[in-house]
Amino acid sequence: MGNFDIRSLLVSIPGIIIGFTIHEYCHALAAYKLGDYSARDDGRLTLDPVKHIDPVGLLFIIIAGFGWAKPVQYNPRALSKPGRDKIIIAAAGPFSNLVLGALFILGIKLFAALFRGSPEFLRFAVTVLYSWGATNIGLFVFNMLPLPPLDGSHIFLGFINLGEETEARIMRVGSMVFFAVILIAGFTGVNILPVGKLVNAIIRLLWAGFAV
Repeated sequence: MGNFDIRSLLVSIPGIIIGFTIHEYCHALAAYKLGDYSARDDGRLTLDPVKHIDPVGLLFIIIAGFGWAKPVQYNPRALSKPGRDKIIIAAAGPFSNLVLGALFILGIKLFAALFRGSPEFLRFAVTVLYSWGATNIGLFVFNMLPLPPLDGSHIFLGFINLGEETEARIMRVGSMVFFAVILIAGFTGVNILPVGKLVNAIIRLLWAGFAV
C-alpha cells in the first residue's frame, strides 16, 4: 500500500486491522445471505479480528507496505445464481472498506465541530481518522484492481463467465505475476500502481460532498 515511517505505521495499524476485519466479515456475510454457509461454519461470520488477520500478511505490511488477511472461502455450488452471487461476494469486501473510509473522513468533520476548544486532542483525532480513512479507501481502490488474486479480478472474471478450470489457471498464474510485481515495486520504490492518486481523489470528493 505504500511506504510507512514508524509513527505513521503505529497510527495506521489499528485502521488496517479494522479494515481487514470488516472486509473479510462482509465477504462472509454476503456468502451467508446468498445461501452458502461455508464461511459461517469456518468461524468467519464474526467481527473478531483474530479470525480474519493473517499474522504473516500483517507482518508484510510492516516490512513491505503490502499485506493481506485470511481469505474467506465459499462454495459456488451452494449459490442459487453462482455468476451473479460470486460478483456480489467479491464486491462486498472492498465496498465495505469504501463505506468505512467515508465514515472516518466524515468523523473528521464531526470532531472538528465538537472539539474546536481542544486543539491538541482535535489534532490527534484528525491524524488518526484521516489515516484510518485513507487506509480503508486504499483497501477499496487496491482490491478493486482487476488483477489476480484481488477482488477486482473475481468481479471481472464473474462478468465474462469463464469456465472454472480456465479461471483457476488465470488466478494461479496471475497471482504469481502480481506478487512478483508488488515485491519489485516495494523494494525498488517504483510506483507501478496509481493507488495513492486514486485514494487522494476519492478523499477530495468525499470531503467536498460532506461540506455540502
